[in-house]
Amino acid sequence: MAGFTRRAWMKGASSLALLHAAENMAPNMALALNASLPILDAHIHLFDPTRPEGVPWPEKSDAVIYKPALPERYRKIAAPHGVVGAIAVEASPWVSDNDWVLGVVARNPIMVGMVGDLDPMTESFPRDLERLHANPFFLGIRYGNLWKRDLSSGVNNPAVIANLKLVAEAGLVMDSANPDPALIAGLVRLTDRVPDLRIVIDHLPQAEPPTDLAVHKAYIGHLRALAQHPHVYVKGSEVLRQVDGRVPRELAFYQERLDAVWEIFGEDRLIYGSDWPNSDHLADYAGTLEIIRSFVVRKGDRAMGKFFWRNSQAAYRWKPRLPEQNLSA
Repeated sequence: MAGFTRRAWMKGASSLALLHAAENMAPNMALALNASLPILDAHIHLFDPTRPEGVPWPEKSDAVIYKPALPERYRKIAAPHGVVGAIAVEASPWVSDNDWVLGVVARNPIMVGMVGDLDPMTESFPRDLERLHANPFFLGIRYGNLWKRDLSSGVNNPAVIANLKLVAEAGLVMDSANPDPALIAGLVRLTDRVPDLRIVIDHLPQAEPPTDLAVHKAYIGHLRALAQHPHVYVKGSEVLRQVDGRVPRELAFYQERLDAVWEIFGEDRLIYGSDWPNSDHLADYAGTLEIIRSFVVRKGDRAMGKFFWRNSQAAYRWKPRLPEQNLSA
């Protein structure tokens, strides 16, 4: 694969030599052959419910993930599967928690940066953004259908547009949250009003396609319009779904949605994200990775390299902190 360091190449050379043959093999064998390919996970959450102030999410009643989710625990879970780095996406609306996460990221070099949470509806947004942007690990903000915010109406607000222009001018990214047809339509309007803003659409595989034919046609049209914009990316996260009390573990169940997203956005715009530890509600880390990797492996080694690390650098402009993260050298 073009772009490997010598160390990464030596680690994965035997796998790369067999990639094309692997595309025609059973998914589990293809996964085994590609286990050594490096991965940058562009969507995990960091929080610690044991802090004196607690956390706004997850709730105490969530027996699956209400426990410390910190880099050392993540590294032990993810590194055996070829993960060399990760980006934290803020899981709290508290402005001060941006600083807390940045401190955690700074102390743990497996973390290459974080996407913060700032509300562009607030008067303090410009000074909060300026302060956080001074930290090299601050990569951008998340804004969407989250914490009672509504991007589709927010983009009609001149103050919101002015603040998002500040994000673009700073060279930062904006992740969206929880896609639905209204949010996707709002993102189209946003690209018209702030064309230089880099946007990452989180969790698109989880979005339920509209059943109404007219709404569905408009939805697909908006996605295609976003795909034409050079600064819009899509996170291949939240792929798994629960149906009738079970989580299908067969790629065939997810194939149609994944094919649709890939067909619209292509190999240059899709980015891997696990959504750990929120993903633990549906599967362990290996199970979450298995489905999406068994899909992407069929696209070939070049597409895998883009999906699992190169595209995340283009979208987030993260800088390597460890030798194994210097994948483009």
